[in-house]
Amino acid sequence: MSQSPEVRSALISDYKTGENDTGSPEVQVALISERIGTLTEHLKIHAKDFHSRRGLLMLVGRRRRLLDYLKKKNQTRYQTLIGRLGLRR
Repeated sequence: MSQSPEVRSALISDYKTGENDTGSPEVQVALISERIGTLTEHLKIHAKDFHSRRGLLMLVGRRRRLLDYLKKKNQTRYQTLIGRLGLRR
C-alpha cells in the first residue's frame, strides 16, 4: 500500500512551501491524506482487514495531530491547507 515515487514527488511539489521543502506540515498532511484515501478504497473491498483498519486509524490520528499543530502555529496556512485538500474542520 505504498505510494509510487511519481505520486509522492507530485504531492511534494504541489504542497511544498520552500525550494527544498519535503517535511513541512503541509507536505506531510498531503502525503498522509493520499495514503488515507488509498487505504479507504482498500477497506471498501476488504472489509475484514483489521490490520489495515488499524493502520488507517493511526494515520488519521497522525494527520489530526499535524493539523492541530499547524492550526496552533499559523491559522492562515491551516485554512488554506484544509481548503486545498477538501477536509472538514
